[in-house]
Amino acid sequence: MTKDELIAAILSKLESERENIVRQWSNPDGTHTRYFYVDDLLPKDTAQSIYDAFPRDADGFFNRQSFREKKRTLTNLASCAPILSDITYAFQNEAVVQKVGDIVSFKELDPDPSLYAAGLSMMFKEDFLNPHIDNSHDGERRKYRRLNLLYYVSPGWALENGGNFELWDTSVKTQKTVVAKFNRLLVMETNANSWHSVSPVVVDRPRCCVSNYYFSKNSPSGEDYFHVTSFLGRPDETGKRIVGRMDNSLRNLVSRALNTGRGRELLNKSDDKK
Repeated sequence: MTKDELIAAILSKLESERENIVRQWSNPDGTHTRYFYVDDLLPKDTAQSIYDAFPRDADGFFNRQSFREKKRTLTNLASCAPILSDITYAFQNEAVVQKVGDIVSFKELDPDPSLYAAGLSMMFKEDFLNPHIDNSHDGERRKYRRLNLLYYVSPGWALENGGNFELWDTSVKTQKTVVAKFNRLLVMETNANSWHSVSPVVVDRPRCCVSNYYFSKNSPSGEDYFHVTSFLGRPDETGKRIVGRMDNSLRNLVSRALNTGRGRELLNKSDDKK
């Protein structure tokens, strides 16, 4: 499929699932964070082609590894197979952004062609993402992060594989798990309390995801605020929770003082911002 065909397919699927999406969004199951997911977003063979285009060894990906997370990401898509760039930027298309915003009643949403903290993600055995809230703003600190879109493309992915998406309560003690199912689009709101994570991958195969964010000049709470991406340990990781709180406070102070943002060096700087 061409990028225009991908856009048309996404728009059609979102519209056909409008009632289901609104129901999920209005009554989030097992969490305070609003979210929805749509299965079979694209034709199966197209989703398979997207997965097949991911490198099996994450060659060229940026390796994030700390107590906070272990995963591989890629923002500059110029060297990737065209279908990976096409599907990523299909979600950044103005019509798709407006469609999502219309369905969940979010006004004045903006795309982010720089793909700040977005792009492609690969996770392998023992990779994980600890509970966290996303950076509150875009790379230039001019807009608030409002929606996180995750499109999963690993065939046959199941709950027992690990690597699944988790939404936590405000105290980060109990979670709602959403399987990273093949050809599933998951959309969640992002704000100062939208704690989420990815459980450790336990199988020896890649978990592949296309990630995008939408932004707005309007604050989710109606009040000005700022925070860096902030991590905690899981409920049984007392040490990581203590270290996480200290680490979050320090990075917030440094970021405010220096006006820097985590991952700004990974912005898409290519001319291929479609």
